[in-house]
Amino acid sequence: MKTDICKLTNDKSALGTILAEAEKSAQYNGLDKKQSLQLRLLAEELAGMMPELLEVGSGEFWIENKGKEFELHASIKAERLSPFDKENVLSVSKSGRNAAAKGIVNKIKLVAEGMLDGYFTAVEITGGSDYYDFYDMGAGMNFGMGYGDQWTNAWSLNSYVNRAEADKNAEEWDELEKSIIANLADDVIVGVIGKKVDVIIKKTFA
Repeated sequence: MKTDICKLTNDKSALGTILAEAEKSAQYNGLDKKQSLQLRLLAEELAGMMPELLEVGSGEFWIENKGKEFELHASIKAERLSPFDKENVLSVSKSGRNAAAKGIVNKIKLVAEGMLDGYFTAVEITGGSDYYDFYDMGAGMNFGMGYGDQWTNAWSLNSYVNRAEADKNAEEWDELEKSIIANLADDVIVGVIGKKVDVIIKKTFA
């Protein structure tokens, strides 16, 4: 089942729209109180990414489910993105853009922004950064989502978690343990094609 597709614009209505659709979907599909709350929390996490992403254009939001398998979709199309400023990207330091990325949700949002403006391509060429490292730990195309053939670049929270576990990095694990989205979602996928970025949160309820 797929809900109505809701238009998202940068007028502060995105939060209400996303939460309202999540509540309607939970009620329609018979989720219990705990499941409904978890779906709402994931919707809140997604809505929290929207203000900055919607500054560059407009978006759409919808929920798809097969039984208790849910996906929350946000698709943002860049309409006002300025041309890629390579010199600006190359001037970013570890104490600059990366320092503002606190918490998993903010970093996922920056992955989406970075995909839209070509940031990761430039940083890969120039030797990387902490911000690029977060992206690189989750980058790939084989996420079993059925969307990879349309994306030119994609990132997965599951891939990041698996790499963090392998690295045994205490700081990364501490951040993950404190994150609502990392603890509730089965996966978060960020994919980009052209000037459109998709953010998908997956959750299967028992």
